[in-house]
Amino acid sequence: MYFDMHVHSAFSGGESTLKELATRAKMLGYYGICFSEYFESKSQIRELQEEIREVENEVKIKIFLGFEAKSASELRKLVRLRREYDVLLVRGHDLRLNRLAVQTPEVDILTHPELNRKDSGINHVLAREAAKNNVAIEINFRNILINFKTTRASIIKNMMKNVTLCKKYKAPIIICSGAISHWQLRDPKVLISMGTLLGLELKEAKQSLSEVPKKIIYQATERKSPKWIIPGVKEL
Repeated sequence: MYFDMHVHSAFSGGESTLKELATRAKMLGYYGICFSEYFESKSQIRELQEEIREVENEVKIKIFLGFEAKSASELRKLVRLRREYDVLLVRGHDLRLNRLAVQTPEVDILTHPELNRKDSGINHVLAREAAKNNVAIEINFRNILINFKTTRASIIKNMMKNVTLCKKYKAPIIICSGAISHWQLRDPKVLISMGTLLGLELKEAKQSLSEVPKKIIYQATERKSPKWIIPGVKEL
């Protein structure tokens, strides 16, 4: 049961419709995907949830709604609305934002922390915080796919460093396509193979597309419960 927890449709800077992405994902063998959007308003959440229900019913695949914060101020807004949607992602790149993301228990995924950086965007302190707050560090396939030669080699080197740090400090790792087009989606076996090339054991690579997403989905269900208060605390 595999999940791709980071895809973008035409609504969020992508090129394909949500239906095209969902149809392709199901064909490739995914049980579910997370459609990642950039936050605009609360009414936007309701509109997206309605569209997701329609596509889910038509394509017969689980679709989760995620929002990707691009700044500290966006992250604070999305934390306040945490019960309204399924997955909270933070767009990695700036070291301060990377640090804030792994220190925030409401965050599920720090996406491509090495994006546009010369280093990996993660150090031992951030890896420890990610483990403590159960924030998954993403391996983003698209970041490898769209780059070439020296840049691609640097990205792979930084991803390998992050895998080593996450394994050492027991921070969760998640592999995602990061697709902005249904043609950029990849078979789960391709992403698993990439994970092993970056330093994951085969079992760990499979878990990064199955067990890690399942935990995120379970937490999303918990947060929507009226008994949930804050991460790790709920009414009896």
